Amino acid sequence: MPSLTSIADEARIALDTLSDRTSNLWSPSLRLGVTGLSRAGKTVFISSLVHNLIHGGRLPLFDAQASGRIAKAYLEHQPDDAVPRFQYEDHVADLVERRVWPDSTRAISELRLTIEFESASAWGRMFSRGRLSIDIVDYPGEWLLDLPLLGKNYAQFAREALDSAAEASRSDISGEWVRLSRSIDPDGPADEMQARQLFDAFSDYLRQCKHDSRALSTLPPGRFLMPGDLEGSPALTFGPIPLAEDHKIKPGSFAAMMERRYEAYKRHVVKPFFREHIARLDRQIVLVDAMQAINAGAEAVGDLERALTEILNCFRPGKGSLLTDLVQRRIDRILIAATKADHMHRESHQRMQAIVRRLADRAIARANFSGAEVDVLAMAAVRATREGTAGSGKDQLPVIIGTPIAGESIGDETFDGETETAVFPGDLPERPSTLFAKSDSGPPAVAPEIRFIRFRPPRLEQTAEGAKLSLPHIRLDQALEFLVGDQLA
Repeated sequence: MPSLTSIADEARIALDTLSDRTSNLWSPSLRLGVTGLSRAGKTVFISSLVHNLIHGGRLPLFDAQASGRIAKAYLEHQPDDAVPRFQYEDHVADLVERRVWPDSTRAISELRLTIEFESASAWGRMFSRGRLSIDIVDYPGEWLLDLPLLGKNYAQFAREALDSAAEASRSDISGEWVRLSRSIDPDGPADEMQARQLFDAFSDYLRQCKHDSRALSTLPPGRFLMPGDLEGSPALTFGPIPLAEDHKIKPGSFAAMMERRYEAYKRHVVKPFFREHIARLDRQIVLVDAMQAINAGAEAVGDLERALTEILNCFRPGKGSLLTDLVQRRIDRILIAATKADHMHRESHQRMQAIVRRLADRAIARANFSGAEVDVLAMAAVRATREGTAGSGKDQLPVIIGTPIAGESIGDETFDGETETAVFPGDLPERPSTLFAKSDSGPPAVAPEIRFIRFRPPRLEQTAEGAKLSLPHIRLDQALEFLVGDQLA
């Protein structure tokens, strides 16, 4: 894969890293990146992680907490004043008081959580201050998928976009944009209204790709769906048009305008994001909504794998030395977590983990990724359901019990958002290969029959004294142990 940075970029990254390391000499910190594709649960993950640590949640597999070595955890002012703060308090109020899921991540944000702890070893207790600040960096996965654009020119980007639009999972919704793009004369004069029409048609196509019924993941440019304060700017008003590999772009032409704006997007949007945020990470968790992809079919599963490949290509994996760590950060641990495990009975959790392991292994191989420890987990940062059985005798079925969100439906039944119900979610295949057979040139992939509905956050349990407990979860403690456990040893 082409380099994402120039010599000048590397110099700036080295200076930034040296500045970070110097400020951390007396206050150790770790930068944890949290990303995922749309609706994977990034906001919920961060909120639950912080809530459980601050309130002493049930984390039996997080050694520092389970062994009683954490004295306290609390929020502090974040180190980057120019980055919006992750609004933890608002999100917890949504989950606990209003029992609604907080809004999805729309931009980058940051939060500093500081843990005071006692080292597990006598040597560590003698020399360690027992204090670690975790700088949690929350950013949309769609923005991460823009990073490969740094190694592509406009013509390559346009050809890949048009090739993707011809795939079976996209061809029925890409027609309007493709027809418009093919009707434009690349050598014709630059036309602002035509550029706007092309952008609108292309953006509408990307939005349809994201719909739950398709659950597609590879949709650059990411800011087209989450423009923020760049909305309407020339750097976000372009789109792909077909260009032959040997096409000479003429000055003042429509193609020249598209090429200039594409390069401006890379220069002013993508490159600063990589330099200021991705290149500064120490650890990373990638959340994936594998359930939604499986529910949408083999094309969505294949697209999720492609997105994971591109995401892994963007990270800087490896373990540094004492000297190189002063000027360069490397990500040495990456967790790929399949979210919403509470939407399946625990009997299917191992199968879900096996499917995501298969996704990750294939993505790692295709990305030629090495140097970092990678693990896979099926989890739910906030558990919205509990388990039970329905039926009698030998006809009992494992079910999940919760309160479906108002408007969700199964068959002819539509839920009101207040009534608890039991749902048999279906079974995932025992062999993950059945979901990937199509891409392996074998028999057609088989889509399992899954009843996938969304549930409201749970009512928090209370102690005998009336105090509310921390947010329930599935394997959040395992995620914490992998991501930061070694730093609290």
